[in-house]
Amino acid sequence: MVNKQKILIVDDDENIAELISLYLTKECFDTMMVHDGEKALIAYDTYQPNLILLDLMLPGIDGYQVCREIRSKSNVPIIMLSAKGEVFDKVLGLELGSDDYMMKPFDSKELVARVKAVLRRYQAVPKVEEPSEDKGKCVEYPGIVINLTNYSVVVDGVNVDMPPKELELLYFLASSPNQVFTREQLLDQIWGYEYIGDTRTVDVHIKRLREKIKDHGTWGLSTVWGIGYKFEVK
Repeated sequence: MVNKQKILIVDDDENIAELISLYLTKECFDTMMVHDGEKALIAYDTYQPNLILLDLMLPGIDGYQVCREIRSKSNVPIIMLSAKGEVFDKVLGLELGSDDYMMKPFDSKELVARVKAVLRRYQAVPKVEEPSEDKGKCVEYPGIVINLTNYSVVVDGVNVDMPPKELELLYFLASSPNQVFTREQLLDQIWGYEYIGDTRTVDVHIKRLREKIKDHGTWGLSTVWGIGYKFEVK
């Protein structure tokens, strides 16, 4: 018997939490509901969810801080939920390490679809594995191996953990060395139509990649001012 995937639902509105739980239970997920940030951190340790649906506006410890604390010790997928629609909130959520962002009210089918999509990306990530020999999905340069087959990045022999979207962006750029891509092109390729227009999403992910991967003597992530980004091979 296949174990059900576990979804931790964190929302101070009990009615919304129960409704989300109902949607996901119908899709054969196991769910747990908590209604404040402190309980969310405890539940993460005890429940060990496969994915977290995290409301931003929580009593006590807010969703941003919950995300920050969980990200300090885990890459578990996090989808942020909020009634606030300002771009600032979305960018801040991405900077803290969320994998997706949904605004309330949301359609139940879209919520379930996004949960499944994020889980599909995350489940490809192994804990520790050597890069696959499948060169069709593996890009290698001196000191770095980016493998889309098993979602791994190895820099100077050390595995570098990163969320799927960061890895996909890095792989896409590295697959076309020295080619400049606009932010709009990268949004379309990596995130799809729902993010078109929010070009700061790309900037946030490039910033996070640069924090994790320092430029090498023969390659690096370069900004082409006024246009976009490229993986520069010298």
